Amino acid sequence: MYIADGWQDYQVLDTGDGEKLERWNDIVLRRPDPQAIWPKQQPKLWNDADAHYHRSSGGGGEWQFFRKLPERWQVRYGALSFYVRPTGFKHTGLFPEQAVNWDWMAGLIRSAGRPIKVLNLFGYTGGATLACAHAGAIVTHVDAAKGMVQWAGENAQLSEIDRTNTRWIVDDALKFVQREHRRGNSYDGILMDPPSYGRGPGGEVWKLENELFGLVDACAQVLSDRPLFMLINSYTTGLQPAVLSNMLTMTVARAHGGQVAADEIVLPVTAGGVLPCGASGRWSSIES
Repeated sequence: MYIADGWQDYQVLDTGDGEKLERWNDIVLRRPDPQAIWPKQQPKLWNDADAHYHRSSGGGGEWQFFRKLPERWQVRYGALSFYVRPTGFKHTGLFPEQAVNWDWMAGLIRSAGRPIKVLNLFGYTGGATLACAHAGAIVTHVDAAKGMVQWAGENAQLSEIDRTNTRWIVDDALKFVQREHRRGNSYDGILMDPPSYGRGPGGEVWKLENELFGLVDACAQVLSDRPLFMLINSYTTGLQPAVLSNMLTMTVARAHGGQVAADEIVLPVTAGGVLPCGASGRWSSIES
């Protein structure tokens, strides 16, 4: 398992009965999590929630607030800072489990001993972009949602990331990669965190099972002659680590050698156990 256990400002306090209880700095949120099918371990802890997201039977849901919260607040991970807030879709603008991948990529970039160009697809609010840029990479951040790209830029400013190290693009991921291939542009590291289902800026429908292999294959075509890494993250239940491993082996390892690994990503839970948070497939040119 890839365990994201380096946080100070974030903590999963307890899980169970389809929910998780989390501390975001000094604010405690209670949110749905379909993976937590076991009973709550410490039921009294749940009384400390500052806000509770209730899922609607008809889809979506809404927040119930037990005290007035700031419109947004900050959490830190090492040298990086992020704005978080409860959104209407239960999310907060950050997936803390991804910190284990941030650390992996940052370590590779720092040890490369040369300039590294990174492409972050479905970049969301910029966690991976900030981690790679802080490690010294030049990062191109791509997301179809203008609001998410703006949020990512605010996080970059908050983290004092050098503006010359980042480029912010609002675009469909696959179309951008295809244009980069035609332009002859390449990247030493590529990562993607695609949604299970979504729409591009022009209304394009994205369904992960139908689109992912084509995207990974297209990305393999824009890797540089000396690629460093490729990362695929998936929250889709049906895509097991072995699926991600197979795709990286077929598209990247056959052309560049290196090492492929894939596993579950989890967060430690204070009350006991771990919380599953999807899977990641990793390819690296560096044998470990």
